[in-house]
Amino acid sequence: MAEDPRRPTSWLLGRASLGLLLAVASILVLVISPLLGSVAIPARDVFQILLHELSGGALFAQPCAGTPTSPRLCGAYTVIVWQLLLPEIVLALIVGAALGVSGGALQGIFRNPLADPFLLGISSGGTIGAAVLYVYRIEVAEADVYLPLFAFLGSVATGLVILGIARGRFSSVETLLLAGVALANLLSAILSVILLYNPNGSVQVTFWLLGGLGLATWTVDGIAFGAVVVLGSLLVLNGRELNLIQLGSEVAQSAGVDSRRVRLRVILLASMTTAVAVAFTGIIGFVGLVSPHIVRRLAGSDYRVVLPGAALVGAVFLLGARDISFLAFPGSDLPIGIFTAFAGVPFFLYLLYRQRRAVTMGGA
Repeated sequence: MAEDPRRPTSWLLGRASLGLLLAVASILVLVISPLLGSVAIPARDVFQILLHELSGGALFAQPCAGTPTSPRLCGAYTVIVWQLLLPEIVLALIVGAALGVSGGALQGIFRNPLADPFLLGISSGGTIGAAVLYVYRIEVAEADVYLPLFAFLGSVATGLVILGIARGRFSSVETLLLAGVALANLLSAILSVILLYNPNGSVQVTFWLLGGLGLATWTVDGIAFGAVVVLGSLLVLNGRELNLIQLGSEVAQSAGVDSRRVRLRVILLASMTTAVAVAFTGIIGFVGLVSPHIVRRLAGSDYRVVLPGAALVGAVFLLGARDISFLAFPGSDLPIGIFTAFAGVPFFLYLLYRQRRAVTMGGA
């Protein structure tokens, strides 16, 4: 939707400043990320290894040429950078994009600025799937295969329950929001029962609840990238319909948009996109909440721009949280969800403050 051309100059300067800050932050994150990890590697070695691998040896025939690093140590560095570090960075970008575009779509379809991909209990469903795996003590070699599958199926099953509610005759935005909250609490109770059955699995499930990038491999990245590109693109194609829905169901209907059908489609796509993220990283909160708001401050409320923009901001946000975890605790590998929460909770409280006089449950 078009912005008011009569905006004051100070507002336009504020938007430009925010955009410049975001661009600078994005560049810094992308440059710094390869230098941060559990093992300290000289910056020159890191960049030469990356250029060597990305160019197929055309640049720097020997990855550590001209550095004091021995060939044996260089081989170890190459494995760490190319097989461990870079897949983790790519997975953070993919999952951040998935959560960002899902959050933007859900905020649009619910017309609620506080909505995010975990509002409907989808993440809790993924946790149930992961907990079942740990309870039955599947071997580690098998867990690498089955853990994402179990988590994905748990998330999708939860999304299908929500879709069943949404298809009901008297369903409404308010009903779906309340059903999502109730379902999330029910799944949390089921999770507690499962952990009581096998308390030894609680440590693994706790790490899953906090999110992480430990499953990252090039194969995982390829699967996640393909799924997110397809599902995210389908979500972005709903931008025009989401714009009309912001004006009310009657206006959308007069423009030939079936609000109920769009709602079902967006919820299904957002659920599956979130399920992909949860399957490979566990629960990472607030990325889908924060990213769309940043894009709206920069580019307005046109969902044809908000959705792809939220994907880009979400990718940078999650990668930045990963970098902050290593800067704050060098050499550690802490769950990344801890650091997204540190950034997201204050932002959430700020949104509550901004909305204190507004009716957010299904309001315009």
